[in-house]
Amino acid sequence: VTENRSDLEDLHLYATPREQRFRRFASLEFEGQLYMTPYDFIQAVTNDEPKRAKKWRSLSKQELNQILMETPPVWKGSSKLFRNLNEKGVISYTEYLFLLCILTKPHAGFRIAFNMFDTDGNEMVDKKEFLVLQEIFRKKNEKRERKGDEEKRAMLRLQLYGYHTSTNSVLKTEGEDVVPRSYWDTLRRSTSQALFSDLAERADDMSSSLSDTTLLVHFFGKKGKAELNFEDFYRFMDNLQTEVLEIEFLSYSNGMNTISEEDFAHILLRYTNVENTSTYLENMRCRIPEEKGITFDEFRSFFQFLNNLEDFTIAMQMYNFASRSIGQDEFKRAVYVATGVKLSPHLVNTVFKIFDVDRDDQLSYKEFIGIMKDRLNRGFRGYKPIQRYTTFKSCVRKELYSR
Repeated sequence: VTENRSDLEDLHLYATPREQRFRRFASLEFEGQLYMTPYDFIQAVTNDEPKRAKKWRSLSKQELNQILMETPPVWKGSSKLFRNLNEKGVISYTEYLFLLCILTKPHAGFRIAFNMFDTDGNEMVDKKEFLVLQEIFRKKNEKRERKGDEEKRAMLRLQLYGYHTSTNSVLKTEGEDVVPRSYWDTLRRSTSQALFSDLAERADDMSSSLSDTTLLVHFFGKKGKAELNFEDFYRFMDNLQTEVLEIEFLSYSNGMNTISEEDFAHILLRYTNVENTSTYLENMRCRIPEEKGITFDEFRSFFQFLNNLEDFTIAMQMYNFASRSIGQDEFKRAVYVATGVKLSPHLVNTVFKIFDVDRDDQLSYKEFIGIMKDRLNRGFRGYKPIQRYTTFKSCVRKELYSR
């Protein structure tokens, strides 16, 4: 890998934003294909840049086998799985896309996602069906790839997927495909039996030619013969969402049970395209003079709500059609009706104080939803780092509690 460093760096010019981010954070290489460790993945979704200089370390077959031998089965999963695995794991590019989708999937949609895997309807998912899902993700990504030097693109595909891929997509080309779709939307539209039978042949080829990964062993065992049931699938998705949120929360809480309202505002705005964040932060400082703090349960409930943002948008449009203003009570009711999530009065008040810039105690839901869509995508649309400023009061409080 190091011998061709200049050639490989040049491939960045031909990569999509998702591919660029994966290449920037990946730290392992095996037989020409790049992989993330669980640590790399956590860094990629919680930081703007890697904490260390990028250096792809080549794994031997023996090292990879040892890593996979130490992978725990799915029933031993927990909300600390990725932190416990740390550097002892390998995650492919298509699995990276899959894991990113999980972070924005509402809990109510987990069953739908599972049923999309389950092509034969036996309420269990096997390794082959999982590889079909990965193949759909790959096809979706290819459809949006940039035009350029075909040789460079072929090199990039080899590096990301471990094999040469055809530029002819299996997915049907429709006029509406010019509109960007989410991966879950593509999956939902691509699960006809004819398509699955076509992709299943490809999955057979993939299973015989590609190396196992940590996720494949975690889900389907070291021999690849186990099947994944819904309860274990649900637990894995829920644990991953919780783990990433815990990491973000702990990075601000400094060991305390709460984060400040200002820190909460920073977290909400950090992945967005908001230019003048100081306006929101100053507005909140003036309107919440007494710091109460946001607990992890409140923090987690808010992001569960964000994963249901589309349903909430529909509820907000109903208020708009009725020409009703959106105060805190209306906001809280719409969140519960649309998503089933109950937000605490303090959390709702904090959100209003952040986003109610004109200070009329009403929420401009279009602006709020636009900003939250950016946040929900966690770097898919680019990352704009936001400098952290901690209030003097917050510093003193944390100092007192640390004594």
